[in-house]
Amino acid sequence: MRRRFIVPVITSVAALMCLLTYSLTCSSGVLLAQTWNSSGLPRDAFQPTQAKSDPAPRRDLTGTWDAGNAGIQGTGHVAAPFTPWGQERLKDIKPGNGPRAVTEEFINDPLSIMCDPAGFPRLVLYELRPVQIVQTSNQILMLYMFEKRWRVIWTDGRALPQNPDPRWYGYSIGRWEDDYTFVVQTIGMDDRTWLDNAGNPHSADMRVEERYHRRDRDTLELTVTINDPIAYTKAWTPHDKLPLKLMPPGTDLMEMICSPTEAAAYKKLVDKQKK
Repeated sequence: MRRRFIVPVITSVAALMCLLTYSLTCSSGVLLAQTWNSSGLPRDAFQPTQAKSDPAPRRDLTGTWDAGNAGIQGTGHVAAPFTPWGQERLKDIKPGNGPRAVTEEFINDPLSIMCDPAGFPRLVLYELRPVQIVQTSNQILMLYMFEKRWRVIWTDGRALPQNPDPRWYGYSIGRWEDDYTFVVQTIGMDDRTWLDNAGNPHSADMRVEERYHRRDRDTLELTVTINDPIAYTKAWTPHDKLPLKLMPPGTDLMEMICSPTEAAAYKKLVDKQKK
């Protein structure tokens, strides 16, 4: 089978299962996080060349940023405070990771099984691989390596819509809180998506806040807060000042796309292994 994912050579069935289910580890102990997060450059190319970074530029997030392995989480937020509605939703969710993980044949993760979009905020909570940030006069664009997706964050002063049609990645507006902190509000997420690889759910009323604080030239800190009173009894913060490092300007991010034909081949392979 021809492979078009980042891992250039698949040496075992276990490695293939890890790749197509988007988990950090498999029962065999295969670990692919270092390879997956690669952009085609050696890992030491991502390290700052200076002992001390230069000061951050004002109101500027431009560049390609990498959270490293800290951005790739196999399990969900175990302390998520569910409401009765959230607990009820969990009965129909069968993830391949986390405290409620089931065996391969029962997984119904729409991302790994059907190749549905990861959606937001899952893309930044548990699959945050390198992301390129581009600024224009009225938008900030987030270009993600994982799934080769992008988000538009409006910065022209508009308000959030009252009742937006649901989108896989929501509707986002942002503003500069100060010269080094950019705050994003996102609503209108499609409630078919999961928050993470462990299947934590959300409602259509969820609101997500991202805070990007540029600590210095080479470090961007990300804080994410989930506010969904239908699914959770209180707001909670799965990312608190997660550090992202600035990558070299010549970084060429590789594709990491879930292909339905490859997902079908994976399912066929799993079925064959069960016989």
